[in-house]
Amino acid sequence: MKKKLAAGAMTSVIFLSVILIAVNGCGAERSIDRTEELLPVEIREYEGTNLSSVDDFRENSIEGPQQVDAESYRLNITGLVENPQNYTYDEVINGYQNYEKIVTLNCVEGWSTTILWEGVLVKDLLLEASYLSSAKVVIFHAYDGYTTSLPIDYIMNNDIIMAYKMNKITLPPERGFPFQLVAESKWGYKWIKWITEIELSDDINYQGFWESRGYSDSGDLDEGFLK
Repeated sequence: MKKKLAAGAMTSVIFLSVILIAVNGCGAERSIDRTEELLPVEIREYEGTNLSSVDDFRENSIEGPQQVDAESYRLNITGLVENPQNYTYDEVINGYQNYEKIVTLNCVEGWSTTILWEGVLVKDLLLEASYLSSAKVVIFHAYDGYTTSLPIDYIMNNDIIMAYKMNKITLPPERGFPFQLVAESKWGYKWIKWITEIELSDDINYQGFWESRGYSDSGDLDEGFLK
């Protein structure tokens, strides 16, 4: 089941089913049932909103696009939690309510993209792990070593998506497969891709990759991105 946040609709995987039935002279029937999966199609308009393309992004990751194997992938929820979690890719996308929302990513380089994102709410994952009251910060870790952090109140008081689809198609590797954070109201460097771990911490002074290099810890769009 999927729900929309601001905008959304049921997604579907399109299948082409072909059934051929041949009748011979004796009246016997022979049937061939073939099901062929068609390639997904990216949508560019949704409920009256024009969407950017999945190709309208500039490559600016610290190690280049990452190739993450879905079969061996694990998402870990660690740190100040009562119930640490270790999820497969399928357990995340099939085990939680899915949501859709149109959100614009704004990069400090001066470009932006408006995308229909689909994923799970980060706060649902944190509630399942039963985070401790001492947890103040959520630290996100990526496959390429990138990290960033956000206050736990921001995660719990907003519908923040960890996306696995964009414009109705699965995230391509260069866009962050298997998961990208949709950190709305934040600059693009907070939108971490290739998420492998969500760590709950009490370290309010934690600095991620770009934050430790002079970028704002809050990453708020209504403020400058430099400290």
